[in-house]
Amino acid sequence: MNKRVESVQISGIRRFYEKVQQVEGAISLTIGQPDFNVPIDIKRAMIKAIEENKTDYTSNAGIEPLREEISNYLKEFNINYDKEEICITVGGSEGLYIILSALINAGDKILIPSPAYPAYESISSILGADIINYSLNDDFTLNIEELKEKVKQGDIKYLLLSFPSNPTGAILSKNQRDDLIELIKENDIIVITDEMYSAIIFDEYYSVAQSTDIRDKVIYVSGFSKIFSMTGLRIGYFACNKDLMKQLIKVHQYAVSCAPSIVQWGALEGLKKSLGDVKKMRDTFEVRKNYCINRLNSMSIDVIDPKGAFYIFPSIKKFNMSSEEFCIRLLKEGKLACVPGTAFGKKGEGYMRISYCYSEEMLSQAFDRLENFIKTLGILK
Repeated sequence: MNKRVESVQISGIRRFYEKVQQVEGAISLTIGQPDFNVPIDIKRAMIKAIEENKTDYTSNAGIEPLREEISNYLKEFNINYDKEEICITVGGSEGLYIILSALINAGDKILIPSPAYPAYESISSILGADIINYSLNDDFTLNIEELKEKVKQGDIKYLLLSFPSNPTGAILSKNQRDDLIELIKENDIIVITDEMYSAIIFDEYYSVAQSTDIRDKVIYVSGFSKIFSMTGLRIGYFACNKDLMKQLIKVHQYAVSCAPSIVQWGALEGLKKSLGDVKKMRDTFEVRKNYCINRLNSMSIDVIDPKGAFYIFPSIKKFNMSSEEFCIRLLKEGKLACVPGTAFGKKGEGYMRISYCYSEEMLSQAFDRLENFIKTLGILK
């Protein structure tokens, strides 16, 4: 067995999700799965694709009309890639795996945020990278000064960014983006920016991919799982300059050949006709987020108001127990499942992740259970 694989743990998110199945009557706020149906135009396009027998292999990079439509969509956000600079993948996860596999040699140093989506570290570990974590500010925004210090230490080859962030919901501000661009300009590093949640932002959207000055150093990763609530249909993409693409697509080709054909046709129709559904979903998420924040504030739980995605990452430090212990007790005694912060790295200790992509009724019941559990700890009256 590959020793690096043996050293990697199963995702803490999934591990805790499985625990829920063992507790009768438990409510789970663990999974980032929007509770909206796939937009009807996407469903119809996939059915039509089957009926028209569009079930053959596509080109490795994906169907040309979808790549062109993604190019047009990104241009609306001042992110400029042409269709030849875009590759359709089997979800954003495959995109990340392909990119890191193509880039990393054993021992290469990569900067990864903590807390962050656990796949970043796990994939890098499997590939033998030398992982260097960088921490975030107290409000989970980018700590540019720490990042500068880490880069100055030398020999950093890759920087991974994640905004909006899973698990914190933090986004990139204009000033932070501009500072990052200058840092990238001044250093010989490749940046992988994971922006899977970019369609779910409650503020202005800023990305290092908006800079033409560093476009040869940036690989942009996104997809349709969250934007169109089609997580199980596994469709994503990455974008980069042609020189990088020439190498990355080799790994993609030998991994999967191409993304599922019928889903590609569905995503194309979604970009053409379903962006109104996306706005409604985002507005609904903002209402839910505000409800969750208000409930946490009423319990005197320290929490940062997230500006994107559909996660909240409240502090549970005042309860004087580890994140794992708190979440296990919350599940067993309060019949409510949230993900311990340590599932997102060592710097997630003292926090837990709440996913609010559930109905208002379920959120209300869940926060009632959280409040009742906290009362048993003697914190609330």
